[in-house]
Amino acid sequence: MSRMFGTDGVRGVANSELTPELAFQLGKAGAMVLTKGAHKPKILVAKDTRISGDLLESAMVAGILSVGAEAVILGVVPTPAVAYLVREYKADAGVMISASHNPVEFNGIKFFNRDGFKLSDALEDDIQKLIEDQFKGIAVLTGGDIGHVSHSQNATDDYVDFAVKTLEGDLKGMKVALDCANGASYKSAVMAFERLGAEVFVIHNEPNGVNINAHCGSTHPEDLMKFVVENGCDLGLAFDGDSDRCLAVDEKGNLVNGDFIILIAGLYLKEQGRLKDDTIVVTVMSNLGLMLAAKELGINVATTAVGDRYVLENIMDNDYTIGGEQSGHVIFKDFNTTGDGIVTAIQLASIVKARGKKLSELSEIMKELPQVLVNVKIPNEMKNIHQTDEEIMSLIKSVEEKLEGKGRVLIRPSGTEPLVRIMLEGEDLEEITDAANSIAELIKSRI
Repeated sequence: MSRMFGTDGVRGVANSELTPELAFQLGKAGAMVLTKGAHKPKILVAKDTRISGDLLESAMVAGILSVGAEAVILGVVPTPAVAYLVREYKADAGVMISASHNPVEFNGIKFFNRDGFKLSDALEDDIQKLIEDQFKGIAVLTGGDIGHVSHSQNATDDYVDFAVKTLEGDLKGMKVALDCANGASYKSAVMAFERLGAEVFVIHNEPNGVNINAHCGSTHPEDLMKFVVENGCDLGLAFDGDSDRCLAVDEKGNLVNGDFIILIAGLYLKEQGRLKDDTIVVTVMSNLGLMLAAKELGINVATTAVGDRYVLENIMDNDYTIGGEQSGHVIFKDFNTTGDGIVTAIQLASIVKARGKKLSELSEIMKELPQVLVNVKIPNEMKNIHQTDEEIMSLIKSVEEKLEGKGRVLIRPSGTEPLVRIMLEGEDLEEITDAANSIAELIKSRI
């Protein structure tokens, strides 16, 4: 069996690839691996708003109960709420059922350990091995040894309490627009900003099970970009389906991605003496413009592979303060153990207020080099074709030579979808667009 876990848990088309049977097995195996030695362990289970959440939640919970654990159902809350609440509630593990920014037909399962961290590759492999071995040697429990379910009525309130307390002041006097992606933040984001005293304008906060991420949220911020200008807001903040991402929109309607957010927050923390080693952590997908601007500002940049788990690993290993991805996963180590869209939104809004400047002015901190991203659908077993096919490798080398060190080519297999992502940066947009499309077409022809 190929590896079940991608860069962010187990993900696939719900009821087809990610079946109830697999969810049951993951619940059972996850409970066994993550709660060794715990007496009647407690596992939190949450979900986003997509329609398949009920289906997979039922199966996951059944698996957890079958090995004698207690399942505490949180309902619809953001992914970072699970990371926080597993510690706050002194649980043994947490599960989030979500496919994050993906369309409604997808869903996913990601685990958190008792400390609120996503699992290491080794623990994920242990879970998969139990499933592959068909739970050999695991006792079948009966009677009073079977686990039971409880429901948390306060999960949203408890998470919002936490998020609000990450800010010492308030956001009074600010007009803030929120795009909740019809996802997991549709209650908590609004509650948090209202409690902080902001004047809140909100769109896409009416989930119906099938409209999550549909032409809205951080992957489709166009509505928010118009909405901010039309309503004279100071800034807009767009979340994804499970609210572990946040992108911003300035008062002019321009998109402000994760690179800008990390650099703006990093400089603010540096000036307060709160940026450990004057270092921010980003991935290889961050724009070269960030690297150049950081150097001018006296900020060091540590670079990791793509995935917020790798950013977090680097942050924790070196006790760094902040890091994240261009896509809007931003980790503030002092606050949470994963990307937290609502906390990021609060921190950015507070910096705008504290600086007394428009977000468009703060965004002048860096100049983004033209960047082109082309996705190619590809069978999972062929995702590394760019490293094995001589003709493709030759074309990539030729493109890199033409860029003469003033740009780069990065080809990355998606960890969650059957895609290869082709990213080019350079000074000439037309040149890199043509080159990216040429590589994409060649890959398609060689599949």
